[in-house]
Amino acid sequence: MPDVLLAIVYGLFAGLMIPAGGYLASIERIQPNWLEQEFRHSVIAFGGGILVSAVAFVLVPEALDLLPIWASVLTFFGGGALFALLEYLQSKKASQNAQFIAMLTDFVPEAASLGAMMAARTPEAALLAFLIGAQNLPEAFNAWRELRGGRHHRRAHVMRIFFVLALIGPAAVLLGYFFLAERPILTGTIMMVAAGGILFLTFQDIAVKAHLKYKQAPSLAALLGFSLGMVGHALVS
Repeated sequence: MPDVLLAIVYGLFAGLMIPAGGYLASIERIQPNWLEQEFRHSVIAFGGGILVSAVAFVLVPEALDLLPIWASVLTFFGGGALFALLEYLQSKKASQNAQFIAMLTDFVPEAASLGAMMAARTPEAALLAFLIGAQNLPEAFNAWRELRGGRHHRRAHVMRIFFVLALIGPAAVLLGYFFLAERPILTGTIMMVAAGGILFLTFQDIAVKAHLKYKQAPSLAALLGFSLGMVGHALVS
């Protein structure tokens, strides 16, 4: 399969995990107390674990190969500061859409980075595609619950949004494949900014929402998410 076509397939796979996660979240009235409490918190923690594994095993290592250490540290903290600003602006609107924001802000730069890695034929590209899809599923699950929590958005409307977001995957991958492949400094910068932003959101919003008093399952789910990234890293290394 030509590399560009494979890149589109990877991007489409990662993107389609968004409506898939939304569909799973739309299945209600199956043990609702369990779904709303321990299971939901475990899904949040699982997604957080995958996000951290993407930072640890793909984004930061790949960016360090493209940027000097001073630029890596600067852009990493710059990414965290940028996402902190976005989170602050969102909080001023009194909206609780942290998972939806996280899904939007990490999906696009990761998909663009994936395209650049595909053009460079980097072995870790397959791992990144898998991790993007794996993190989009729980993020979309929780984003659906957030958007539908106040009943301000209809089910069909939210699902349409999720399918539109799914198409961003192939578009961002193609952007990275054709535009970023010959710009390693820009590619590394995008990776580090995304890594810093993801880590900030993980500790600022996701880990906090994952906590459930007197329950250990969410914390174990976070370990499971990180372990999934670890296994993927071992398989492609």
